[in-house]
Amino acid sequence: MRIVCLSDTHNLHDRIRVPEGDLLLHAGDATNRGTEKEVSAFADWLAGLPHRHKVVVAGNHDFLFQREPAAARAAIQGAVYLQDEAVEIEGLRIWGSPWQPEFMDWAFNLPRGAALREKWDRIAPGTDVLITHGPPHGILDRVDEGRQEGCAELRTAVARVRPRLHLFGHIHEGYGRETRDRTTFVNAAICDRGYRPINPPVVVDL
Repeated sequence: MRIVCLSDTHNLHDRIRVPEGDLLLHAGDATNRGTEKEVSAFADWLAGLPHRHKVVVAGNHDFLFQREPAAARAAIQGAVYLQDEAVEIEGLRIWGSPWQPEFMDWAFNLPRGAALREKWDRIAPGTDVLITHGPPHGILDRVDEGRQEGCAELRTAVARVRPRLHLFGHIHEGYGRETRDRTTFVNAAICDRGYRPINPPVVVDL
């Protein structure tokens, strides 16, 4: 299956050339402030893409999904929205979750430690594709100042679950892909630190 990976498009989706594929995954921050208008515009764009299957999680900018989850889910037509839950698509078991370590007053923030561990403990054994908004600690998570901002509890969970693909974004400077053990890690942040949509979607064949 050809999987097209995106994240952190920040309302600039219409400036992105999206490759063909079977399954499109978006790892959050589709919007800037998560207003209903922004989510609706993203949903319209998403609905116009030709991919057979589409799966979305929210990010820290996507406030509507946290404040008015029913309205946000209703806006996403023709795609599956995941929030600490799974879906199976053509034999691939996919788990999605929007949480990340606390950062200012954005959406889907949780303190590092037990609160995040409780979310990651829910990830189902046998998950093939894991989609989270933020990265695991030490993997494609380094900011320009040199700090690695990923979640240590998520790194532990990934080591337990061992998905074939782990997609995330959030740390714009960490864009890229690498493989460790049996897992391909993809930071698919389309926007750079200056919120310019300069990074292409990442294509993974599973």
